This record gives sequence, structure tokens and C-alpha cells, in this order.
Amino acid sequence: MSELHAYLGPSWRDEAIKRLQTELTPEKMNKVTTSMSNIYKNCPGGTEMFLFVECKDGKVTRVETGTGEPPKAEFLIIGNYETFARISRAELGAQKALMTGKLKLKGNLAKALKLAAVSDRMNKVLAQIPTQY
Repeated sequence: MSELHAYLGPSWRDEAIKRLQTELTPEKMNKVTTSMSNIYKNCPGGTEMFLFVECKDGKVTRVETGTGEPPKAEFLIIGNYETFARISRAELGAQKALMTGKLKLKGNLAKALKLAAVSDRMNKVLAQIPTQY
């Protein structure tokens, strides 16, 4: 059995960027240039964490996780840890979470909706990482 990575930990982040860069071609990513910071509220241990993803011309160029202030991003998505965990396990769609108020978006909503398919592709890749939540 493969190693379990602690969700949002350093080994999970490293695995995430490796898989996103390997499995998602610029064409699959609609050659998009964007960035987003997911803000995770109510994490285990009572902390707040972030997941930052940056794409340039459809290639994932940066994935960062941590606590404190996230890198500046085009989109800020805020929600509970468990909501993001369900999305990462492919149990809940990001669009549905946004439309039902489980996630809050700061940024251009029209552009975010256009990027929903790209986000879903990324989440499908992340769901394949053996993860300890």
C-alpha cells in the first residue's frame, strides 16, 4: 500500500504539484492563467490553513500549503476544512459547495464559473492522492 500523506502537509503538497503537473496538460486546463487561495477554517487542532494554486498558460506552476497569510491570488475561496476535504475526496463538487453557501468566493464570479471545469479536473487529480484527513 502506498504511503498516506497528511492532508495539506508538506508531502501532500509535493505529491499534489507532481500529479497536477504530470496529469493535467495545458489543453486540459484550457491554457488558463489564474491563481486561487483556499482558506480552510476549523482545521483539526483549531488552526486555519491555506492551499494556494497558481497556473500559467494552463500549467500548474505553484502549489503551497500552510498557516498564516496565503500568497496573493486572483480568487479567495473560504470554507470549513471538512467541506474542502469532501471536495478533495470527490464526495462534493466545488460548484455545488459554492452555490449552496458551503464555500464563499472573493473574486470575479463570472470568471470563476468559467473556470469551474478546470477546478473540477484539478480536484479529480487531488482525490487520487492517498490522504490521511
